[in-house]
Amino acid sequence: MSNKIALITGGSRGLGKNAALALARAGHDLVITYQSKADEAAAVVAEIKDMGQQAVALQLDTAQVAGFADFKGRLQQQLGILWQRDRFDYLVNNAGTGIHTSFTETTEQQFDAMLNQHVKGVFFLTQTLLPLINNGGSILNVSSGLARFSVAGYAAYGTMKGAVEVLTRYLALELGERKIRVNVLAPGAIETDFGGGAVRDNAELNKTFAAGTALGRVGLPDDIGNAVVALLSEQTGWINGQRIEASGGFRL
Repeated sequence: MSNKIALITGGSRGLGKNAALALARAGHDLVITYQSKADEAAAVVAEIKDMGQQAVALQLDTAQVAGFADFKGRLQQQLGILWQRDRFDYLVNNAGTGIHTSFTETTEQQFDAMLNQHVKGVFFLTQTLLPLINNGGSILNVSSGLARFSVAGYAAYGTMKGAVEVLTRYLALELGERKIRVNVLAPGAIETDFGGGAVRDNAELNKTFAAGTALGRVGLPDDIGNAVVALLSEQTGWINGQRIEASGGFRL
């Protein structure tokens, strides 16, 4: 049976990188995207190839819808060259940056940047790539625990992730005729470089989040990477249109 091919946006660092490596360990091939750091992306590709899987990195700014048609063309070219295929199996809409600014101080420019990346980008990139996704494939959007619980300073970011969660349900409904499952994964506080590495590097903040978590710690990247593998797998084939929070039970 041919390897499944997963495309992960923002797969050169953070949770996207971890998810890519977890999928490779599970026997999948990867296409990862990066915005500007080609060297980091190349290192991830090399690590995946060391596991015996095939991989390629492609540049993509998920906030620039005008570039999606070109990206689709470059993706089609690589699918043909590396896999002799014209479709892939899994799409993980992961790319994104955070913002920590109070509601009263959030500017329209900051709001639009979040909107373009987290909502408009996810909507139209999925639309653009849909013809290349195999029937019976799977789409996983990445949200945040901040769409359920509120932390001061994340009004704009949480709002965008809430929109992604609603979009996920609509995609699951409309793509059901092609047997494409669509779910959304919402990580809680995770020890990564996200947001300047605050959860990872600030001991007091780490302790605060851990104290509010039923399992008594903050999340690790592998907690999310393993969840991505599970939600894309055929073993979870009857889970569709759902929001799955991976937070260890934060603020229950």
